[in-house]
Amino acid sequence: MVLPAAGTALAQDPPKELDRVTVTGSLIPQTEIETATPVMVISAEDIKARGFTSVADVLAKSSFATGGVQGAQTSASFTQGAKTVSLFGLPPGYVKYLIDGRPMSNYPALYNGSDTFNNISGIPVDLVDRIEILPGGQSSLYGSDAIAGVINVILKKKLDGGVFTIRGGGYSEGGGSNFRASFADGWTSADGRVSVIGGVQYEEKNAIWGYQRDLTKQYNQNGLTPPLASRDTLVAGYFDSYHFLDPANCSNLTGLFGGTTGLQQRPGFGDEYYCGSFYTPGYRTLANDEKSTQGYLHGTFDINDNLQLYGDVLYSHEETKYHVGSNYTWWGTSADFGYFWDDALGDLVNLQKAFAPEEVGSRGFRDNMGKDTSDSLRVTFGAKGTFGASAWDYDFGATYTEYKLKENSFVVYADAADQFFTDRVLGPQLGLDPLYDTYPVFSPNYAAFYQPLTPDEFASFTGRITSHSKTSDSMLRFQVTNATLFTLPGGDAGLAVVGELGKQKWNYDPAPELLNGEIWGLTSVAGGGDRDRYAVTSELRLPIFNPLTVTVSGRYDSYDASGRTIDKPTYSIGLEYRPIDTLLLRGKYGTAFRAPTLSDLYQGESGYYSSVIDYYQCAQRGYLPGNTDACPRAYSERQFFGTQSGNLDLKPINADVWSAGLVWSPIDRMSLTVDYFNWDIDDEVTQQSANALSLQDYSCRAGIDDINSPLCQQTLSQVTRNAAGNITEIYTPKINISNQKLEAVTAAFNYGYDFGRFGDLSLRTSFTENLHHTYQQYAEDEVIDLLTNAYWSSDPKRKADGSLTWSLADFSATWYVNWFSETPNYAATNSPLGYGAANARKLGSYATNNVSASYKLFEGMEVSLMVNNVFNRMPPYDFSYLGSSGAPYNSYNFDVYGRAYYLELRYAFGK
Repeated sequence: MVLPAAGTALAQDPPKELDRVTVTGSLIPQTEIETATPVMVISAEDIKARGFTSVADVLAKSSFATGGVQGAQTSASFTQGAKTVSLFGLPPGYVKYLIDGRPMSNYPALYNGSDTFNNISGIPVDLVDRIEILPGGQSSLYGSDAIAGVINVILKKKLDGGVFTIRGGGYSEGGGSNFRASFADGWTSADGRVSVIGGVQYEEKNAIWGYQRDLTKQYNQNGLTPPLASRDTLVAGYFDSYHFLDPANCSNLTGLFGGTTGLQQRPGFGDEYYCGSFYTPGYRTLANDEKSTQGYLHGTFDINDNLQLYGDVLYSHEETKYHVGSNYTWWGTSADFGYFWDDALGDLVNLQKAFAPEEVGSRGFRDNMGKDTSDSLRVTFGAKGTFGASAWDYDFGATYTEYKLKENSFVVYADAADQFFTDRVLGPQLGLDPLYDTYPVFSPNYAAFYQPLTPDEFASFTGRITSHSKTSDSMLRFQVTNATLFTLPGGDAGLAVVGELGKQKWNYDPAPELLNGEIWGLTSVAGGGDRDRYAVTSELRLPIFNPLTVTVSGRYDSYDASGRTIDKPTYSIGLEYRPIDTLLLRGKYGTAFRAPTLSDLYQGESGYYSSVIDYYQCAQRGYLPGNTDACPRAYSERQFFGTQSGNLDLKPINADVWSAGLVWSPIDRMSLTVDYFNWDIDDEVTQQSANALSLQDYSCRAGIDDINSPLCQQTLSQVTRNAAGNITEIYTPKINISNQKLEAVTAAFNYGYDFGRFGDLSLRTSFTENLHHTYQQYAEDEVIDLLTNAYWSSDPKRKADGSLTWSLADFSATWYVNWFSETPNYAATNSPLGYGAANARKLGSYATNNVSASYKLFEGMEVSLMVNNVFNRMPPYDFSYLGSSGAPYNSYNFDVYGRAYYLELRYAFGK
């Protein structure tokens, strides 16, 4: 059943008997479409008419998705080939993703290198029947992760005949040409007992490169400072800054980066000159090169009137290619030597060499793009039916999902690169420096340093490595349901009880070269583990009397990880009150949680460098905590080596969530919904504070706390001091410490009118506003207002979208608008002062428009034309970006893709 626009069912004159359906947000089949849980439904027709190109595109454009996330424009993220969304500005991992009501497997790599999440790029959009979005906490029904909301993607289950679709398109600004083809067919046996539907979708997209867009092909031409060319071939000294030592004045390098490299100058930096280009930012991808294939099969077999067997398989294969750009494709001496000493210059020196496309090979950077290959598999089979002649239904099923990821990376081998440049430029080591007796001494051949490399030379110290990762989730699920348990004055009470048993696994196995230091400028972290889980869920729906229905649900989840049990009960209560047939008042209160993810528990150790106040050493000199400003810098900014990792002792993240709203539908095909949501989230996972550990270390050593207490013994084991008593290392694992509070309001208005021979008009709109959003990372920190503190968040406060569709006979057209409110500029987001910083201000609201038109040429054949971002809107001009920026816009909020166009042909073969 394709659900109508929110609220329309309330206004129609119902028949005496309505079929009961299962709506996302409830386990009990019922006749009411609108319940205590708000649901936004996006049908397959909506997806096509609004010009959405993928499931990820659908969700990113939703008015609920107010938070920015890393995407293809990042080009150097930890999860370059994956796509996700942030509902209401909450972390991506706070969304529970379902396919046909069952959980998706997690993506093997970690979002931003630390958090587990779901990738939604591998779902075949042509085979989607509808997408249902439930905002708010839903853990009492769906378990862990359902804090921000639940997204249920429902695939097609019935087809009357074969359907073939072919689609092609591109961008008016260049790049990104794409092609998609799909075929689906269904078959039902003559007696109706066997039903099968299957489909396949293939898609490929070409990358968009920075040089294909005016805003990203070069360094910022209209910034707060003049544009600065990249320092592609640079000799930099410690005492005298830049040294320019090329007798040819960069003439040997002028053919690099498309012939744009030349002699450049930065006044105030030593000799001031170096070799570089203004156009290096253009040599990275802004949209990935992608190829994907998905296959889907679903079937049912009716054994008898009381028993049906069912099964489905969904498989996805994706290949994603991208390039991080010359900023990440370089070599230098700093990583290995720190500096080296040059007697002729009388200075500590570093070399810096960025590799150009012409040095890589005949196809430039296309020859050394990173490539992520993923394969996901989802298999479900089971049986459902009725216990004899009773009102009790059952559904017993097994689901197995797995996700495999192979990351093939182009790398520079550290030893080979060092040896190449030692032989070519540095020459033999001549001892140690005369100042510190620490740094190596060389007498370089600088003329050789200013020479371009041949592709063969470049290939001599570069290559490819492969990292593997995998997640899997197996689940047995049993549900019994009685939709007519007993009769109350308002109707039949319903009950559902669910039991689940499963096992989850995660393993991240980087290439060994990344772990043992063989790769120049890159490292990684291994990790892996598994856990068993089980859960029991119940839901009871009580129509107390005709206007009032109460729904209560409860769930108990338990996880067994490394011999430790992590468990969590959750519950909710929902109220529906219908004072009149056309008005629904609703409210819901419940608890939600997120269990510690496998990466939170089992992520391996990784290192970092930072600084901290050594409170103990400062106190020894009379500067007590709270009065350390005058403490000597050696102690007030103590450099240390940090180690971070997962933590097997983590607790669940907890949340209290409630909502209240109304649905009003005074006339047929018109509805208004308004809902308020409130979240109180505690025990969020973050890295332990090094500052807090140093402070606790002081309290223990100073006798404020008992040094023999478990707290002090644990602290002293995490803070390492040398023989002089100074901090040298701090261990900062993940802990439960942070909290968020969020309030939001959502609204939707839908209207339709039949003009007879002049056609039919349909309007659908939705709106979200975050009213209040605060965050506190550590208990000793001040509370951050994420709606006003631009340094912490650049998310818009309000977001809306809407579509207007006109249909007449065989023709239909849709105009779609997506809008969000003001966002901070670069100056505001780049300073702890936020809007108090110089040049900080807000950028104006932003909107894009899509237009589509479809025409049925003849029976079964339909042609569609779609133009997205029809006015070719680019990111708003932000004068506060510096001239050193190669992408002067916030890629979390905007993109530079511009106008896109698609032509689609759809042919239905009939029954």
